[in-house]
This record gives sequence, C-alpha cells and structure tokens, in this order.
Amino acid sequence: MGSTVDISWTGLLISELLLVIPLFVLGYYRTRLVKSAIISVLRMTVQLFLVGIYLGYIFKLNNSWVNMAWVLVMLVVTCQTIARRGELKLNYFLIPFVISIVFTLIIIDTFFLGFTVRIGYLLDARYFIPITGMLLGNIMQSNVIASNSFYHNIYKNRTAFRFALASGATQHEAVFPFIGEALKKAFNPTIAQMATIGLVSLPGMMTGQILGGNDPSVAIKYQIMMMLAVFTANVISVILCIRLSGRFIFDSYGNLREDILRNEQIQKRTYWKV
Repeated sequence: MGSTVDISWTGLLISELLLVIPLFVLGYYRTRLVKSAIISVLRMTVQLFLVGIYLGYIFKLNNSWVNMAWVLVMLVVTCQTIARRGELKLNYFLIPFVISIVFTLIIIDTFFLGFTVRIGYLLDARYFIPITGMLLGNIMQSNVIASNSFYHNIYKNRTAFRFALASGATQHEAVFPFIGEALKKAFNPTIAQMATIGLVSLPGMMTGQILGGNDPSVAIKYQIMMMLAVFTANVISVILCIRLSGRFIFDSYGNLREDILRNEQIQKRTYWKV
C-alpha cells in the first residue's frame, strides 16, 4: 500500500471556496448562523493547526503525565460544551459530568486498548490520545442531545412530573419516561449510522486508515472496534451523566431546581406554562 498523498497549501485554500455554498444558504434563509459558522471554521482551522504542531511533540515525548494532561484539557472542554449547548448552568453539572465521563473513558479505553488492540502501554500517545479524542467527540454530541431533551422536557412538563411525585411515585419512577425519551433522541442517529455503514457511507476512521496506506481489512477491524466503543461509551456516559447530576439538580422534595437552565427566557416561558 502506498503512502498518503499530501495536500498542498494552495489546494487547501481552494477547498475553502466550498464554504460559499453553505454560507449563502444560511444567509438567504436568515438563520443568523453565518457569523457563527465563519467563526467556527476559523477556530477549527487555527485549533487544528496548533494541535497538529503540539501532537507532534507529544508523540515524540510520549510521557504518561503529559498524555493524561492533554486528555484532561479535552475532557474539561467537552463538559463545558455539553453544559453550554444543553443550555445548562455549569456549576450544577461540571462535577457529575466529569466523574461520569472519566469513569466511561477508563472502562472503554482499558477494554479496547488493553484487550482488543492489545498495546503494551495503555497511555501510548499515538493510540491513547486519538481514540480518547474520538470517544470524547461522540460523547459530547450524545450528551448535548440527551441533556437538552431530559432537563427541558421536565421543565415543559413540570405539572405532570410533580403530579407523579404527589401521587406517590419515587423520583426514579417520575423521571423514567423523560430518560427514555432522552435516550431515544440521543441514540437514534447512532443506531441509524451503524445500520448503514458500508452501504451508505465509509466512516472517517476507516477512510483515514485506507488513505494512510493500511490494508482495507485492517481499516475495517479498527472501524468496527471504534463504532462499538463509541456506542458503548455514549450509552454509559449519558445514563451516568443524567443519573449522577440528579443528585445535584433535584431539591429535597424531588423537584427540579428552577435555576439550572442557562437560558433565562426558557425559564420564564416554561414557568408561565405551569
């Protein structure tokens, strides 16, 4: 198998012209997302270049403490993003989110790096950082959807929630349907993606391995492993984040605290609906 063909700087700049299409559509339909999209693309570009330089040094150094410190940075950013995109106040959710995701990463990284890939050094930067990064990216996406659905649905249906508690239901019984709905919204896309991989799309990890010169059979095995790891990590992290955060955001009477949402307009709107 040959080596990956490098992309010239000119080619990379030309590829930026593709942005004209999505920016035009977003602007034409007055979504107010054009500025956010441009900023996101610029941030992505700068961040990836800096990370590329930094990872080069990390891979050469391959120090356990440095590797864990870098993953810790990614973890903190992940938790902040989940809270911000879920419109939740970070002071209530940071501790349960960090504990839940760290526990999930320990299980998944140990199992797949230690028992599936069988690398001798679990914190090897070339495996530990990229795989953990992919897990965190997917964990973040699933938890944003699940957290937003769970907490906002309870707010919108506070009368039914309080009625269940007043009728003798335990807190677990009262939140049970809300957890089910959150899980459904979070994992429908993942389940659909797994069902169509290979027929509709060739996923990123597999494509990257093939472009990097690896045999397709090796790329397929890594992709299967990664999809199983991602799906398992997402489910574990979502249920742990919801259940563990419940110890912080419900009061002594079992009611959801009224100040957990970051968007005050949502609080006012849902308050008057009750």
